Amino acid sequence: MAVLVTGGAGYIGSHMVLALSDAGETVVVLDNLITGFDWAIDGRAVFERGDAGDIAFVTGLIAKHGITEIIHFAGSIVVPESVTNPLKYYANNTATSRNLIEAAVKGGVKHFIFSSTAAVYGMTGLAPVVENTPLNPMSPYGRSKLMTEWMLADVAAAHPITFGVLRYFNVAGADPQKRSGQSTPLATHLIKVACQTALGQRAKMDIFGTDYDTPDGTCVRDYIHVTDLIAAHALLLTHLRKGGESTTLNCAYGRGYSVREVVAMVREVSGVAFVAEEGPRRAGDPASITATGEKVRRLLGWVPQHDDLHEIVETAYAWERHLMTRNR
Repeated sequence: MAVLVTGGAGYIGSHMVLALSDAGETVVVLDNLITGFDWAIDGRAVFERGDAGDIAFVTGLIAKHGITEIIHFAGSIVVPESVTNPLKYYANNTATSRNLIEAAVKGGVKHFIFSSTAAVYGMTGLAPVVENTPLNPMSPYGRSKLMTEWMLADVAAAHPITFGVLRYFNVAGADPQKRSGQSTPLATHLIKVACQTALGQRAKMDIFGTDYDTPDGTCVRDYIHVTDLIAAHALLLTHLRKGGESTTLNCAYGRGYSVREVVAMVREVSGVAFVAEEGPRRAGDPASITATGEKVRRLLGWVPQHDDLHEIVETAYAWERHLMTRNR
């Protein structure tokens, strides 16, 4: 029995591999290393380089390693890029996921956990969303993820496989032991960009839009520490293994922070008054997305351990400092 983690050389996937390995699981990582890093893969896992959308290859991996569960992180994640290059997102996200699901069915995989996104909700206003909030994604990125959610539901209705969908809100922070973190140099995640600016790796950062219908005019997001997010995955895997029904869950703390509040926190943690230049809105950005996270707490017994913006920023900043030393 083994767990296949697609995108296991990436930011969130590498944290999943650490958690599974820490728990004594047999882990196989599948990654094409286009955006991931082989050094980010925990040494206890088996690494297979390849494409998650290659049906024959993945079917072979399932048989070779006795894979019984798949946790699917692989995909493209930059909302503005999805607006300018939608076909890339429908290829890397929707089409790849479709093929991976087919390989899972052919290989007799029992459980499938999918990394989805809050972007499936679109423009929601300031009220926190719940899982049955109407879905209206504003970007090809959000639509590409929603299509995969639909495919999983249809396939589970037709085949003996159960699934779990976790809709992420804004994932940030790094492993407290500094074993992994967000390592893509040109990543667009707000906290990473702000930390890089504080460390002098960028001359300035941009605040995209100051005229939103939010308390201070900038976008509001629900930031969740990557370690808490991974804990939800582990609980969901246990739920499915014990015969739990397929489910879709929001992963969030239920508290939003604006772009200006995040910038202020990074300045506080770093002690650097870096430049944050205000500019026009970006395409595809809703004004506010937060969630209650009530269902994941109730169903899985999820209790966040790192629900603190200061701690999230501290671990992200420590990881950026670590990367600077590592890359010398």
